[in-house]
Amino acid sequence: MASMRFPFSFPQPQPPQFPRPFTAFAVGAAIAGASAAVVAVSSSSDRPFLRNALNSVFSSGHSLPLWGSLSLADSGVSVLESKTGISFPSVLASSQKLCGIGLRKKSVLGLKNIDVYAFGVYADDDDIKTHLSDKYGKFSASELQGNKEFIDDLMDNDIPMTVRLQIVYGRLSIRSVRSAFEESVGSRLQKFGGSDNKELLQRFTSQFRDEIKLPRGSVIHLSREKGHVLNTSIDGQEVGSIKSKLLCKSILDLYCGEEAFDKQAKEEIEHNVASYL
Repeated sequence: MASMRFPFSFPQPQPPQFPRPFTAFAVGAAIAGASAAVVAVSSSSDRPFLRNALNSVFSSGHSLPLWGSLSLADSGVSVLESKTGISFPSVLASSQKLCGIGLRKKSVLGLKNIDVYAFGVYADDDDIKTHLSDKYGKFSASELQGNKEFIDDLMDNDIPMTVRLQIVYGRLSIRSVRSAFEESVGSRLQKFGGSDNKELLQRFTSQFRDEIKLPRGSVIHLSREKGHVLNTSIDGQEVGSIKSKLLCKSILDLYCGEEAFDKQAKEEIEHNVASYL
C-alpha cells in the first residue's frame, strides 16, 4: 500500500494563493526550534493540502515551511479550519489520527446557510490495519476512493473512532442539537436497522439534557470504543455510554456515509483511512 500523500513539495516557503478564500486548503505551519505548530486548513474541493499537512505531522523527519502560525502552548500540531478559525488536534487519545475535517451547515428559512459546527473524524490506524488490511491492503488509496464497501467495512468493524464536534454558532441550544440528532440519527437507525428503534434513539438523544449549555467553542465527542460502545462527552465530561453496533454505525454514517453532511470531508476521510493500510 502506498504511503499517505502528504509530502510538502511547495517550491517556495510561502502559502499557496487561491482565487477564492473558501475554494482550497491553505496549509500553513511554522516550526522554529519548537515542537508545536498550527496547520491552517479550509474545507473545500481541493483536499491534497490537508494530506500534505497531516503527513508532515505524522512523519517527524520533515521540516515545515516558515509560513503560518506557531503555537508554543501546544505539545503537538493542530489543524486549523480557516473559515471558522476552529483548530483540531492531529491526534486524539494518543492513537487516533485525524482523517479529515468538515463543516455542518444548516439552512435558515431557505435563505442562508449558517455554520453550526466544525467536525473532525479520527480513527485508530493500528486497528484500521488489523481489521481492513487483509481485504484492502493490496489496493492503493486512489483505487479505494469512492468504494462503498470499503467505507461500510470501516463503519461496521470494531475500530475505535471519534467524531469531534466543535460548536461554531454561538446561539446554538441543546434542544436544537437534540432535535437535529433525532432527525439525522433517527433516519440512519431506520436505514440500517428498520423502524423499531425509537427506544435506542431516545436513549441517545436524552443524553443531551436541557441544563447543558453549548457556547461557541464547546466540544462534543462521539466516540466508538472497543465492543461497539458509543461514548458521548461534552467539554470533557461524559454524558452517556451506549453499547450498540447499530447506533455507532448510524453516527459514523452522518460523516463518512453515502449521504454525509460534508461530501468533500467524506472524500478526504476515505483517502486518509485507505492510506493507513
